[in-house]
Amino acid sequence: MGPTAKELLSLYAIPGIGANKIRALVGKFKTVERILNARLKELVTVEGIDLKLAQRIRQRSDDDFVEIQMTLLEKANARIITFWDDDYPENLKKIYDPPTFLFARGEYKKEDKWAVAIVGSRLPSTYGKLVTEKFSKGLAKRGIIVVSGLARGIDTLAHLGSLQAGGRTIAVLGSGIDVIYPPENKKLVEKIEENGLILSEFPMGTKPDAVNFPRRNRIISGLSLGVLVVEAGVKSGALITANLALEQNREIFVVPGNINNPKSEGCNRLIRDGAKLVISDEDVIDELKPQLAHLLNESRAKPQPSNLSSLEAQMLNSLNTEQLHIDQIAINNRISTSQALGVLLSLELKDLVRQLPGKFFVKI
Repeated sequence: MGPTAKELLSLYAIPGIGANKIRALVGKFKTVERILNARLKELVTVEGIDLKLAQRIRQRSDDDFVEIQMTLLEKANARIITFWDDDYPENLKKIYDPPTFLFARGEYKKEDKWAVAIVGSRLPSTYGKLVTEKFSKGLAKRGIIVVSGLARGIDTLAHLGSLQAGGRTIAVLGSGIDVIYPPENKKLVEKIEENGLILSEFPMGTKPDAVNFPRRNRIISGLSLGVLVVEAGVKSGALITANLALEQNREIFVVPGNINNPKSEGCNRLIRDGAKLVISDEDVIDELKPQLAHLLNESRAKPQPSNLSSLEAQMLNSLNTEQLHIDQIAINNRISTSQALGVLLSLELKDLVRQLPGKFFVKI
């Protein structure tokens, strides 16, 4: 059993100390009380602790910071998961620099280790949106947890797709878990809290500064068995997550995109450099079969609904994730446009097809 959350906060309040140094101190002294009462010559024997930092440790921490954090945690109905707790994420413990503690809303479950991160552009194309919906729902239906960063665009769609398919999702923030960014995702956070987890290594009240997001990204990839990049330009933060995943020995999956679309340039470069090209959630699952063996033995993909008419089944089989206009769908199925529209609307009500502007339709 390790230090309590409150004890760890008292160390975190010391300027210049970070997750790795806290773990090193606990590894040597075992308890926070012993750390705070240790002599200078003992403290400096710990890797990363120089004389100046040892002196700050001896001067003790800011008790006001600790009390403020505990008050904010209670107000947000949140808690701290420490590195030594039983419910600390299993996958995250295996990375080089895991957080010493995580601020959390929601419940962590052991099955959350079967996770795949989905990341990409904050301003996705229609193609990017459809692909994100397809993958997030497909993975969720197989019992795989979707991890992302709650950002606008692909992140938000990944969380929503997982929830809509009845799955669990984990959102990792680059701010305090009481500072929701972007603010329009407050309702989404409430839904995630009911069937998933909101995590951050940053203290309560922390603003979403740009410097925080690379650290957030290492947690996104660290929680996951693999990272799926849906749509990303060459300067996208999603590429940072992919690079971190590579360092963490995680699988990197990439959805190919239009070579003339700048939003897909980062994805296409990843594929060129050796990332795994995927076009369906089954491709992701096939690559992760060794890690997912137990889960896959328990869950099987849902078959096509049995309550479809012969025409509904025929039309559903004729569709894919490429958008088709109603006129083309009617021609492909050798029926009138009005008849095709009626069947498509029935499929849409069954959450099997989605209508896009201009009377285009895609299979979900």
